[in-house]
Amino acid sequence: MTKRQAPAKKYAALLRGINVGGKKKVPMADLRSLLEGLGHGDVRTYLQSGNAVFSSESRDPAALARELEAAIEARFGFPVTCLVVDGAYLRAVAEACPFPAAELEGRQLHATFFSEQPAPERFAALDPAAYLPEEYRLGDRVLYLYAPGGLGSSDLGAALHKPSLLKGVDATTRNWNTVAKLVELTAD
Repeated sequence: MTKRQAPAKKYAALLRGINVGGKKKVPMADLRSLLEGLGHGDVRTYLQSGNAVFSSESRDPAALARELEAAIEARFGFPVTCLVVDGAYLRAVAEACPFPAAELEGRQLHATFFSEQPAPERFAALDPAAYLPEEYRLGDRVLYLYAPGGLGSSDLGAALHKPSLLKGVDATTRNWNTVAKLVELTAD
């Protein structure tokens, strides 16, 4: 009797800090080719800011991220932090959003994805009242940020992304439009 193989699972790869200001250029066609070369199927990219969707028989997102990081460094000559999450996780992030996403513009709501769950104590020194009307909430390996003026002018966003605050935790942020699109692209 042959062992039945589990169906491929859909993932999103979130690359941090590529194609920004002419630095760390990773053309999306090359990223698609690289992912296909790693044996992944159904490869698609979204925007130029480092979002790729693919299917894999692997059930280990962390191993997929390490594999992709190594392949990117070998191909392009610079390191890129990658987080890989599955479609079910992305859907759960969207469903657990503590802010009224449907009522907000995509630029007003952001999700920062973490490689591991940061301890809430890391954020204890931030006085939420000092940043109103901006707000944040922690979720499962994600931080939700409501910034009515957008991330570019957000004082709270800047405070939340200080390297000292997130030391030892890889993080990358996406606006809500991107989160919603990645949920759609990774749906079964």
